Amino acid sequence: MINRSLIRALMVSAALATGTLLAGCNGENLAQSAKATKPIPEKLLAEMETKNMDKGSPMLVRLFKQESELEVWKQDRTGHFALLKTYPICRWSGDLGPKVREGDRQTPEGFYSITPGQMNPASAYYLSFNMGYPNAYDRAWGRTGSQLMVHGDCSSRGCYAMTDEQISEIYSLGRESFFGGQTAFQVQAYPFRMTPQNMAKYRDNPNMPFWRMLKQGNDIFEVTKTEPRVDVCEKKYVFDAEPLPGGRPLAFNPTGQCPPHQLNPAVAQALQEKERADSSRLAELISRGARLAKSRAGIDGGMHPVFATKLPDSQSIAVSDVSDYTIPATAPAPGTIPSYVNPPRAPEGAALDSSEATGQTGGPNVFSAIASKVGWKHEQPAAPQATPVVTPKEIPAPKARAVAKNAAPARAPEAKMPEPRIIPLSRTAQAGSETKPSEAKSSEIKSTAPTPPATIAGAQPTTPANSFNNRWSSFQ
Repeated sequence: MINRSLIRALMVSAALATGTLLAGCNGENLAQSAKATKPIPEKLLAEMETKNMDKGSPMLVRLFKQESELEVWKQDRTGHFALLKTYPICRWSGDLGPKVREGDRQTPEGFYSITPGQMNPASAYYLSFNMGYPNAYDRAWGRTGSQLMVHGDCSSRGCYAMTDEQISEIYSLGRESFFGGQTAFQVQAYPFRMTPQNMAKYRDNPNMPFWRMLKQGNDIFEVTKTEPRVDVCEKKYVFDAEPLPGGRPLAFNPTGQCPPHQLNPAVAQALQEKERADSSRLAELISRGARLAKSRAGIDGGMHPVFATKLPDSQSIAVSDVSDYTIPATAPAPGTIPSYVNPPRAPEGAALDSSEATGQTGGPNVFSAIASKVGWKHEQPAAPQATPVVTPKEIPAPKARAVAKNAAPARAPEAKMPEPRIIPLSRTAQAGSETKPSEAKSSEIKSTAPTPPATIAGAQPTTPANSFNNRWSSFQ
């Protein structure tokens, strides 16, 4: 058996080789490898020790679109997962609901398995890992798309985009988990936190049957604090399936009939209790006339308010219909954002509520403004506010004009664009505007990357030794 030191050496060597190979294509040098080998920050290591976790213990990631938050969980020394850190998502695109086809701008929802081969140390978006879309469930439904990532650069076209500083930490956590022996870490991508309040709010959404299925996996994780085993049959997810007593070993076909199976009785009882409590609360909320979610028509994706409230023209940015952010909008922004970022905005000509026109960017009443904007504090009408005095800091900057992406690989070389100016997110205004450079780094670019394994039950695919160059050949 190869020991951990040798595994570490091999992976670091592979990252260095990849950085060297691609440096000739994009003019950069070994800075890519330096990013990929950056250690976990000391503060985060101290937090792990406080929470009884080891640096190399298995990790798990949970994504929530509507809240624009990413959670990293680590296995503690009792063998259970515990929340290590929550990161605000800088940008995601599309709407709530699963990704269906190439080019629909949808960020994926579902359960995905990330292997070392899906980690990209030479990403054009600082660092990234491929989510493995489409997985077995997506393929069973004939869904299409490629190169769907979690990456840096705060720019999304079907991806979950963080700041460069955030993805550096997340990447290093994944790398160390692989070094510690984890063969793949699970990503659970949800439309929102699977609470009775949210299920009531979106009860009329056509995606609700799909979301109820995702909630089964979510609930198993929450009651066991262990990674649910995921299989697919009859074009649906099946979680923690076990053979019946005396039954045959299970074999799953994503489009075939499900084999006879059961859930561990102890887990089944805990799950039943949670489902009963959630169903009771859901029925209560509906009977009391729980308000439906505000329409997102015309709004492309989302951005956590910790970023949105610190951007120029922040009052025109569409804020999600959320009442339970983990990270408050008034917290310091974690990282920097390119000046050409295109935040989600309401459709042109849409009237702003009075609360939007009077909310102070990044001020102590920002959540009151957000609450009034999305309507989740409808029980108490907002008190009238005086028209604020506009200061120079509150003058919105002109909108940046986005330039369409060109993903054509065979085109004449262009003059190298100057490095984009970076806006520190602690600033609340910026004079002038920038035009977003050509977004040739499409997250949907066709790739020769290996197809994700047909099973997502934790088994490792065998990657040909000569496929390393092919795996990264599509990244620009």
